[in-house]
Amino acid sequence: MNAGKADRKLNVAVVGAGMGGLAAAACLRQAGIEVAVYEQAKQFTRLGAGIQIGCNAMHVLRALGLEPRLRAETFYPRSWNNRDWKSGEVLFDMLFGRPAEEKYGAPYLLAHRGDLHAALASAVPDELVHLDHQLTGIEPTADGAVRLAFANGHTVEADTAIGADGVNSMVKQALFGDDEPNFLDRIAYRTVFPARLLDGFDIGDCTKWWGEDRHIVMYPVKSDRSEVYFVTSQPEPGFRLESWSAEGDVNVVRAAFEGFHPTVRRVLEACPSVHKRPLVDREPLARWVEGNVALLGDACHPMTPYMAQGAAMAIEDAAILSRCLEGVDAGGVAAALQRYQATRLERTAKMQITSRQNIWGKGVTDADWVYGYNAWTAPLHA
Repeated sequence: MNAGKADRKLNVAVVGAGMGGLAAAACLRQAGIEVAVYEQAKQFTRLGAGIQIGCNAMHVLRALGLEPRLRAETFYPRSWNNRDWKSGEVLFDMLFGRPAEEKYGAPYLLAHRGDLHAALASAVPDELVHLDHQLTGIEPTADGAVRLAFANGHTVEADTAIGADGVNSMVKQALFGDDEPNFLDRIAYRTVFPARLLDGFDIGDCTKWWGEDRHIVMYPVKSDRSEVYFVTSQPEPGFRLESWSAEGDVNVVRAAFEGFHPTVRRVLEACPSVHKRPLVDREPLARWVEGNVALLGDACHPMTPYMAQGAAMAIEDAAILSRCLEGVDAGGVAAALQRYQATRLERTAKMQITSRQNIWGKGVTDADWVYGYNAWTAPLHA
């Protein structure tokens, strides 16, 4: 270790400014650690998408001071209602609202993804987020630090680097090589649109309509119900473009759900446009850490959206990572990252496998192990 390293703040480079990267930066700063975030995009965009903020994620966001803002901007649902695609029969009503808040100690909120991202961005000073930085290389230095190189010619060094750069992570590829995503031959179509297009029609709070080989989830994303969101999962082999900016054909979605309950058809008729993306996941990784570099969020545990826990897992990762690195000097980083990995592996792997099964909420479901987790108080691995 260099002279002077022990008496200065730990310095962390976070690659990726999505939900996980910004949450990691915010949590690390709160732990007294110096952070810089490097994001390949030239600007942030508010793509049309909803997101469910589970009670488990809200524990972390509360500690970052974001709860008042999120409560004001998001929708507070009574329940996640699971219904038969045709008859509308209730299969399971997963209660949220006040009962869940009292049980799990934090609210369950439905949001626009862009609003959650903006809230997380507000917790990280602008000068710490470096846009237009596409990672091209990452390697250890002779003195135990990490050097990162970017397509714009910049290089930086840090005591540790965190790869929060998504399902196609460059950091993961540099550490562990390429692996193939598991394409499920299914497509998710999704969009957010103004509720006025529904002419006062009530879509409910949060409903998943279960078909035999497809489903659709819909809910408001604003406290005043002014915007509504839906996302589907339906068979459509062959489409492999992993981008949420790909335009879909709304008529294809309408045709795919033609026989569904009138509520579903009403929403699809009102919807002006959709985006599409193939659904993929990966097998749980055995390792997320190499030396002073670690992965976080979708970079190490991408999952299907069927439990609405992908972003929540990244946000939990961020809190656990900050707890493991707090008070550690540069010489202790590698051991702290191993502790972070050991603390998180089992829970995230269970979430990946459970989500892939796509039975969450279809019948009586034990939600306590998901929503009852608090990353600030959960035991760290020995």
